[in-house]
Parts: sequence; C-alpha cells; structure tokens
Amino acid sequence: MANRIGVYVCHCGTNIAGKVDSEGVAEFAQSLPGVIISRDYKFMCSDPGQDMIIDDIRDYGVNRVVVASCSPRLHEKTFQKACARAGLNPYFFQMTCIREHCSWVTEDPVEATLKAKHLVAAAVARVNWHQELHSREVPVTPDVMVVGGGIAGIQAALDVARSGHRVHLVERAPSIGGHMAQFDKTFPTLDCAACISTPKMVAVAQDPNINLMTWSEVTNVEGFVGNYKVTVNKKPRYVDADLCTGCGLCLEKCPTKVDSVFEEGMAKRRAIYRNSPQSVPGTPVIDADHCRVLNGKKCGVCQKFCPSGAIDFDQTEQSLDLEVGSIILATGYDAMDPTPLTQYGFGRYPEVYTALQFERLNNAVGPTGGKIVMKNGQAPKSVGILHCIGSRDVNHHEYCSRVCCMYALKYDHLLKDKVGHDTQVYNFYIDLRCFGKGYEEFLTRVQKEGVTFIRGRPSEIRQRDDGKLLIIAEDTLSAQLLEVPVDMAILCTAMETRHDTPEVARIFGVSQGRDGFFLEEHPKLGPVSTATDGIFLGGSCQGPKDIPDAVAHASGAAAQSLAMAARGTVEVSPTTSYIDPDICIGCKACIGLCAYSAIEFDNRRGVSVVNEAMCKGCGSCAGHCPSGAAQIKHFTERQVFSELEGLLDEVPAVQEPTEAPAAQS
Repeated sequence: MANRIGVYVCHCGTNIAGKVDSEGVAEFAQSLPGVIISRDYKFMCSDPGQDMIIDDIRDYGVNRVVVASCSPRLHEKTFQKACARAGLNPYFFQMTCIREHCSWVTEDPVEATLKAKHLVAAAVARVNWHQELHSREVPVTPDVMVVGGGIAGIQAALDVARSGHRVHLVERAPSIGGHMAQFDKTFPTLDCAACISTPKMVAVAQDPNINLMTWSEVTNVEGFVGNYKVTVNKKPRYVDADLCTGCGLCLEKCPTKVDSVFEEGMAKRRAIYRNSPQSVPGTPVIDADHCRVLNGKKCGVCQKFCPSGAIDFDQTEQSLDLEVGSIILATGYDAMDPTPLTQYGFGRYPEVYTALQFERLNNAVGPTGGKIVMKNGQAPKSVGILHCIGSRDVNHHEYCSRVCCMYALKYDHLLKDKVGHDTQVYNFYIDLRCFGKGYEEFLTRVQKEGVTFIRGRPSEIRQRDDGKLLIIAEDTLSAQLLEVPVDMAILCTAMETRHDTPEVARIFGVSQGRDGFFLEEHPKLGPVSTATDGIFLGGSCQGPKDIPDAVAHASGAAAQSLAMAARGTVEVSPTTSYIDPDICIGCKACIGLCAYSAIEFDNRRGVSVVNEAMCKGCGSCAGHCPSGAAQIKHFTERQVFSELEGLLDEVPAVQEPTEAPAAQS
C-alpha cells in the first residue's frame, strides 16, 4: 500500500509564526510526493492539535505523520503517543524542528520560512522509509542505588527506604554528611546544621532497608533501565566495625599527624581518624598513605592500645556486584579553589579565608572550638566579605552559585553575634539575590544589625606593613574608589562540579552541561531525569542549590525511582543497533567501541551480535563498521540518506512579505 502522509505545521503561538510563514509551509508540504493532507495549527501539542492528527489517521487513512514544530526532545513522545492512540505504530512518526532551528535563530523571515520548507521536505522524504518497531516491557529489579552520601543522597535513600524497598547508599568518604557536616548554622533560620543533619545520618545507619557503604566507590555500571549491574569497590578501613566501640583511644595515641581535609587544612588529624564526633559511621579509618605500618615502618601504636582488638592491618579491598533497577546520582559539588585568583591573596596572606574555612572556624567542633579568631588568637575588629568569587565571571564560572549571598549574610550575623556588635563588617557584592522563603527578611535583619554593603567587586586585596589587609574596590553606586582596611577577608567561592565528574559521567553514561554539572533530561519538565533511562539526579550535582532545594530535588529523584519499582516493569525503546550477519566480516571493531558492552562475538558463526537489552542505540558501531553491517533501528542508512536528499531538493523561492506573518489558527 502506498504511503499516505499527513504533515502538521505548528505556529507555537508566535514562537514559530513570528518568523516562519506556517501557513505557507503547510501549503508547500501539500505538494510533496505522498502527502495527502497538510495542516497548520496554533498549538499542535495541545489536545485539539493532537486530536487533529488522530482524526486524520482514522478518517483519511494517514499512515505516516510528520509534525514540524519545536524540539523532538520536548514533544516527540507526545506525538508518538497520539499516533498510538489512533492505532498507528508510533515509529511511523517523524518530527522536525522549525522553532529552535529556524524561527529562534534566523533573523530574516524569508530565510526562516525557506529553511522550514527544506526541513519539512527532508522529514517527508525520511518518513517514507520508516519501519514498524515495537517497544517491549522488561521486569524491574526493585532495589535502588544512591551514589553520594551528602544531604541529598541521605534524603533520597530515606525516602526510598520508607517505601520498603532496599537501598544501597554508596559514599566514597569515610562517613556520610557531605558538605553539610562541615557547616555550623544554616540560613535563614540559623538552625544548627548538625542538629538537622545528624538525626538523618543516624536514621540512615539504623534503617534495615539501607545498605550503607562508606569508603566505597562505583567502578563499573552495566545493563539497562530496570536491570543495572553495578560493581562497587570497598576500600579497607583497617578497623573492624563489628569490634570497634568508638572509644577514640586510637585517635589520641597515633603519632602521625597530617593536614585535615575536613577542617579545610586549618587543623591536623591523625593517620587513624574520623572527621568529627558526629561521623556516621563512627568507626575510624586508617589513612593508608600516611600510616607507618602500612608503609612498611614500625609503629602499631593504635593496635597496641585498642582495648577491643578492632585494628586489622590485614584487611583488603573488596569488589561487590549489586543488581539494582535504578540509580540516583547525588555526588554533590566542590567549592572552588581561589588560589589561581592571585589578586585576592588566598594562600599568601594568612587572614584570607574561604567560606568553608570560615564555616569550620565558626563550628563548635572546629579547629578553634567555635571561636572566630585570627591566626594570632585575637578576634578580628573588621572583616571584609567578598561575594561572587569565581561566580558570575566569564573567566571562570558564568553562572550564579545561588547560595553565596545568603551564607555571606549568615556570616555577617555570626560575626556581629559572636565577635561583638562593634565589629565592622563590609560586604562587597554585585547584586544581592535573596530569592527563597524568609531570605529577604533575613537580609533586612542583617542590615539593621549595622553591616556595611558596598556594591562593587573588589579588584584586589593587599597586605599592609602592619599586617592589615587592604581591600581595593569601586563603589559603583557612588562611583568612588575605596581602600578598606580589614583584619580578615572571607572569599565567597563558587560552587562548581566535582573534580572527577567527567569520569563519573563516563561510568554512568550521563552527560554534562556547559557548566560541567550533570545534564538533566529537560531543564523544566525533567529536572531529575537524565538521557539514560533509570538514572536520576539529586541535589547539587545537577547545578548549584541550597539545602532546601537539594533535599526537594533528591526527593523528586526518589519518587521517580519508586515509580519504576512500584510498577514492576519498564518499557525498553526498540531503537537499538543490529548487525546483519550476512554482511558482518567478523573484524570485532564494534566490540571495543561499544561503551555499554552490548556487543559480543559469536565464535560459531564468526559474527558480532548485539545484546538489545544493553544497547542504548548510540550509533558508535554503525558509524565505524567498515562493512556497513552495523545499523541503528529507526536510523538506517536508507532513512538518513533519504532525509539528506530531501533536505537538498530544490524548494520554490519564498516571496518576501511586507511584514512578519502573524500567528493564525
């Protein structure tokens, strides 16, 4: 039976019709071979627009559908489902983008309309060669893995566990808590961070549905949505958690001292350590890089004094294989190292601190016991707080880190409260962004406490001969150049993606955005999903967030995982690779290229074979195969080359309108 193609051109309000003559494109499509009906409508994605397609399939026998509208990433599934409701195989549908690719990027309406016609012609040429494909349902493993034990990972794990499902929480640090474990107070309520997070951390350790694996990392992920096989490498703690009573005697007796990462380099820790008294789990860990025994030297003091005999230097790494249905990435963020910004003197001037260093300085279990003092032990009489260090900066990170303004205001209050109300506190800011619940009110409170706000980013910090710091800045409101002497400077550094994010992205098969953070499926409609089905994002690994937003985001990811687990089955896309055994020459080049280990070699037949359950349809094998045996369903050579030929076909010239075409229904 000859193909009967229906073409539907969207106005998208004025998003498309403001530049593209949608009516003219629909009229042009009517003249293309195989097209029996062509329509334009103001909003094709609306119910009336979808009903138009459904009615034409039923009334006119349309058996191929082309929609020219916005990005397929946004609405391809919408129109595929409409075709399915009308009884047409959803893969007899082709979508072409005339919004992002035409109206939004083309200044001349004539050129935009001409380009839209070319794209529609290409889609019509391609859809002729579409084949009937069928999705299939596979069972879902009910267990969930959460990667990252910060506040977002903790929230996601607890939400999943409450439903009765098993959770594997993997954290590469010795204890959970993430950056929140370093904080003292939280804005705008000034709640104690430990008071909020420690009960949740303990709940994770005590929940029978949560398998907590600290000092562990995911090294490999195989499988597909609903059926992932994850390899976790569990490093030895050299302390038997079943025997350890947490008495802390080993921490006192160990003679080796090194800089503490948890204390941001402002204090020392032992070779056997735990981050803080609130650490969960409370079992210490021995640093293999600095332990004398593990480096072939004499010591063993911790083992000698341990009353329970928990020290075990014979522990080795373990490799665990786990099966899960979905994975939640909650790997968090790094605070930017301001050392390269030499103009601010971090690392050169002792009284220049990062925000996290000030958090530890202010913390009751920090290096100074919560006293805000300088290196000489004296309290500062004046403090400068510099906003947007590395954020909103074309040379570093163009984005706003969202939390800096608010934690700077928190520091304002803490300095006034702890050091004294006569302490001079200066805020150097670009804009104050106090967007959350109670945030603007907190700003008003701080302003009433006598904090000085100077609008302008400082150009540099110098140190005077008397040891005082001199902050050089322009007050852009008064157009005056200022030199402000202070005892202490705090740099509000940017939140940035973790240093190993590219490697983590490779292991889990997810993408990164231009800012380096993990890329969500859609910025508005899919903020927790990724392009890899069954892998979700939680917290600030997706972008800068404060604590409430990170917790809410993680709960959203948990809900997505639970939706899959509760349903029990998941639909697997049929757009996978296949290898024609009659053409395959057995060179095995595709096997090494496959990032998902979805291709195996059949020694009996001497050909490569695709495991469709594991294949993601990325096309690497098809692009490299020297014999052309490897192809992608729904992206075959015939389909792609037909689309290219349609794109290059001659299209009648467009008459230049006297004004941009108006949107019509």
